[in-house]
Amino acid sequence: MTDYRVAPGDSQEDQVTAAIEQVTSKVPSSIFLGAAIASILGSVAFKAAKKEHEALFIGQWVAPFLILGLYNKMVKQHGSDAASSQKASY
Repeated sequence: MTDYRVAPGDSQEDQVTAAIEQVTSKVPSSIFLGAAIASILGSVAFKAAKKEHEALFIGQWVAPFLILGLYNKMVKQHGSDAASSQKASY
């Protein structure tokens, strides 16, 4: 069976990704958590107002906000491309 995993240092991020991550890493992680909580509250409010479709639409935003928060946290802790930064430091 062929092993398709990418080993550290085999691949690097492009400059566009690095530029985006440099800007977005300045956003506090609490913003994403706050957006997720606001989505939950908004969904509950729409549900209470008997607006089912709107409640479902807003409620589906919770997971993406939390995933973006996790990604943001990982970029802050590990950097954009750890393999590239290790090579550059030598």
